[in-house]
Parts: sequence; structure tokens; C-alpha cells
Amino acid sequence: MADFVQKTVNKTAVRDLSVPIADVTSFNNLVQSVIDDNPFGCVGYTGSDGQPVAAIVRNREHYTAKVNFLDGEGKRVGTVSLQSPTIAAFEATAAEVLDNAALKSAMGAADVLRNAPGETYYAQLKCHDPSGDDYYVTFTRKSVRISSYQDDTIRNAVETWADAVASLD
Repeated sequence: MADFVQKTVNKTAVRDLSVPIADVTSFNNLVQSVIDDNPFGCVGYTGSDGQPVAAIVRNREHYTAKVNFLDGEGKRVGTVSLQSPTIAAFEATAAEVLDNAALKSAMGAADVLRNAPGETYYAQLKCHDPSGDDYYVTFTRKSVRISSYQDDTIRNAVETWADAVASLD
């Protein structure tokens, strides 16, 4: 009987942030700066379909807005979570819930407020290393994760960059 033979070693590393990223604008600016500035030295390539692929691309993203419904005494009587595929949809759906009088009435609420500290953001970037390896850098409000990398120089490059970004302490 044949044995399984290990072909690759894919690693994952996580940096937990001491303070969550403040808001969706700061989050998006951070993610976009990685795409625009390419601090990890990634390279573009030609995909299997013959089309050019950028060195760093948004692979996946979603944003979850939280809205609380409060009674006349300020006690929470209900909550709504809205997961959206883009920041524009995140803001638009939250605004719709905040302005929805029928939903407010159905919840028996006197007030409707965003729960900004409870909101979550997620963006995964796919990076193409000069060695030919693809790896992922995933941002959330509370962490940065590097995954599917093989060479520790990739982790070191991301870590060196993150050390220089104040919001990633």
C-alpha cells in the first residue's frame, strides 16, 4: 500500500491587535494601502486564462453592521445584524434599518442606534510572491492573519510592515 508523501508546508500566523481598528473607513484605508503600496514586494502574473492578475487582489470581503433597538429607558429590546459584501452596502443597509419606522415599531423600540463597537469587518487579500507562491493576508477589526505561506521570509515581510503601522500594535 502506498504512503502519503508531504508535498508542501503551508503555514498560518496571526497577530491579535491590542485595540480594534476604529471604524470601517480606517479599515478600508489600511487594506487599500496594502493593495496600492505593495509593501510585501508581491508581483503580478498571468492567470490560467491568459489574463494579467495584479500582485495583490481583494479575494473576499464582508462587513457586518449591528443596529440596536432600545426602549424608552434605554434598554436594548432587539438587535439586527446585517452582513454585506461591500462597504457601500454595509452603510446603505444600516441606514435603511435606522430609518425603518415599521421595523422600529415592530420591535417596540423608542430609539434605534448603530452598535459601532459590535460591528465586524473582514477583507482577505491574495498576494503573489516573487517565488511563485500565493498566500493570503486577512484583516479583521481585531487581527491580521497570514495564511497558506511556505517561506518564513513572507511572514517576516508582513511582520516588518505591520510593526511600522501604528494601528496594528
